[in-house]
Amino acid sequence: MSLSRINVVAAVIEQNEHFLLACRQKGVHLEGLWEFPGGKIDHGETHEVALHREIHEELGADVEIKNCILTTSHTYQDRTVKLHFYQCHLIGIPKPMLGQKIRWVPRQELNNLEFPPADNALIAILTETEGH
Repeated sequence: MSLSRINVVAAVIEQNEHFLLACRQKGVHLEGLWEFPGGKIDHGETHEVALHREIHEELGADVEIKNCILTTSHTYQDRTVKLHFYQCHLIGIPKPMLGQKIRWVPRQELNNLEFPPADNALIAILTETEGH
């Protein structure tokens, strides 16, 4: 059995030492875990196009994409996910367009939340740079 391979982009949006997070909805892979907003890159999309589309679909807002903070892969039982985390500046006011929970979380509280295992390396980077 071959694992499906999924390419994902995610927006790391920080304002006033707080990060914008979304909770994975019921019925999806890793439901109930917190994540940085974003999603799958569709066939033929660039990272930038996918990120703009996903933020619009999920939050009804847009982002100014800065730089790629981290690219990492994680293999789950049924799939391998390659994640590209981009530092982004939020344009507009985020709204939970899909009925998901969203919240602004202080940097020092990131370690208190449950994230998908693929996000662990990013959380380590973000919490190492406290008080920068």
